[in-house]
Amino acid sequence: QVQLVESGGGLVQPGGSLRLSCAASLSAFSLYSVGWYRQAPGKQRELVAQISNGGIRNYADFVKGRFTISRDKDEKMVYLQMNSLKPEDTAVYYCNAQFIWNDYWGQGTQVTVSS
Repeated sequence: QVQLVESGGGLVQPGGSLRLSCAASLSAFSLYSVGWYRQAPGKQRELVAQISNGGIRNYADFVKGRFTISRDKDEKMVYLQMNSLKPEDTAVYYCNAQFIWNDYWGQGTQVTVSS
């Protein structure tokens, strides 16, 4: 059974940092493009950052220069380092893995940025 399990969310003050982790139980994990999406209350889910199986990174404009996505293919992990967090970054963050027609999601981890 495929699982993506996120961790690392929580409450942080504006300007602070968090590191999200995603553990993937996927065979052939290295073939997948993996990414982080987020969904704030009343809004649609949106792409935050993505990294292809070849290591090409893609970031949403609103996180460029603040967030960094990385992956460890051997450990089947995906990370999102989030710096200079803003209140508008508050959302549930979801890990995603895609390969051809396969599209898997984690259950999400809450990130709240508030003083």
